[in-house]
Amino acid sequence: MSLKNTLLTWVMKRRFTEVEHFMNNPIEVQQDLLVKLLDKAKKTEYGKKYEFESMASYDTFSQRVPVAGYEDLFPYIDRLLKGEQNILWPTETKWFSKSSGTTSQRSKFIPVPPEAIDDCHYKGGKDMLAIYINNYPDTKIFTGKALGIGGSHQQNPMNKNGKSHFGDVSAVLMEHLPWWAEWQRTPSLDIALMDDWEVKIDKMAKVTAKENVTSLSGVPTWMLVLLQRILDNTGKENLLEVWPNLEVFMHGAVAFQPYRPIFEKLIPGSQMRYVDTYNASEGFFGIQDQVDSDEMLLMLDYGIFYEFIPMEQWGQPNPQVIPLEQVQTGKNYAMVITTNAGLWRYLIGDTVRFTNTSPYRIKISGRTKHFINAFGEEVIIENAEKAISAACQATGAIIDNFTAGPRYLDGKTKGCHEWVIEFQNPPGSLEQFTQLLDSTLREINSDYDAKRYKDIALTQPSIVAVPAGTFYEWMKKRGKLGGQNKVPRLSNDRTYLDDILEMVQQTTN
Repeated sequence: MSLKNTLLTWVMKRRFTEVEHFMNNPIEVQQDLLVKLLDKAKKTEYGKKYEFESMASYDTFSQRVPVAGYEDLFPYIDRLLKGEQNILWPTETKWFSKSSGTTSQRSKFIPVPPEAIDDCHYKGGKDMLAIYINNYPDTKIFTGKALGIGGSHQQNPMNKNGKSHFGDVSAVLMEHLPWWAEWQRTPSLDIALMDDWEVKIDKMAKVTAKENVTSLSGVPTWMLVLLQRILDNTGKENLLEVWPNLEVFMHGAVAFQPYRPIFEKLIPGSQMRYVDTYNASEGFFGIQDQVDSDEMLLMLDYGIFYEFIPMEQWGQPNPQVIPLEQVQTGKNYAMVITTNAGLWRYLIGDTVRFTNTSPYRIKISGRTKHFINAFGEEVIIENAEKAISAACQATGAIIDNFTAGPRYLDGKTKGCHEWVIEFQNPPGSLEQFTQLLDSTLREINSDYDAKRYKDIALTQPSIVAVPAGTFYEWMKKRGKLGGQNKVPRLSNDRTYLDDILEMVQQTTN
């Protein structure tokens, strides 16, 4: 085993003792963290407004500081984007992570000050390795290169001083990589941060195929595009013929299970391992820490204080918000975070289910709204309804009901969104309707637009027009007629789609 592998393995193992500390003392770690966050930000505009300096307990914090969505914090973030400082967090903020938008905003801009980079995102990256090494002490991961796919970033035009930038969180992090991480990864930053994805994928495929790649990290969608391009370029049957020492894919952002059979086909054999992570623009939250389970350990010392809203109370005027020590296993919660990026009691929009409380382990259970995020596109119900309305208005179509979900990648077949629509008055041209639906989604959702770029990862939607009465009969079959029961507009899997389409097929046969 190389000296580099031995040295880096030793360094990562030392960090695992700190992970064990918060596993064994979770409430103490979280309480101490909240005190430090409040003290750090007490002189900011937000801290003065809510009197952080006089807060002596979690009870005071929870009573005084409101739970906030992005729209609530946007007036403060907008001023940060324009160059003002010391508003939400005292450290100068020059970088922002750009992600898909909300109802009123095409894109969200999440502040990423130095503490969020070093003490959260990078700490999460190091802990991925520390936990992996603890589980697989004979790993040779550091004998080769780590391949990661990043996004891109650009100068922030809202800041007239030209002192800030925004981009995909992966690009922001790559731009600030410590020397040891840059030394270990491939390809070089001038390729990894290119903004033309078609050219980027082609160059990455050519460069990385010549390296000794031992690990992969990134979003499954884009990774599949890259891996398939490498096989096409090299003429190899599988990735182990290109990288015989490849041993792990550390993935996140979208559910991995639908993609696993494709990866196992591209990377055959028992040596390949898969590690799930839970990271986002707003922070790094969880890492799969057990070999035999895809549950994720909730990371408690990353500058993030956690609270939760029981989903049975979601939508109520004053829902109960509870700290970590009050959660129960098996229940779904909307996650509320307070972070070292100045996000105070922020509703991230994800729901989680606790599988264990000693230590705290979670599974992502969904979103607080209907959504499709099978490819990293984060399409929410507001996006879908706007797109449907625009297509109907332009074509004269009238619809009774619809639902949509993903059609997953299958080998060389690219993914897309499949829409099942019951038209009361069909459009003259279904192709025109589809194009309008697609173009509107691209206009209002930047992440969807990125995934649709030149059909690299996501192709134009597929629409299945079903007979009148289909959704009524489907809801009747499910015992969901009347009352508050509604057709689920979006789903991140094919459960509803396949059920409806099977019913239609049986009816027409």
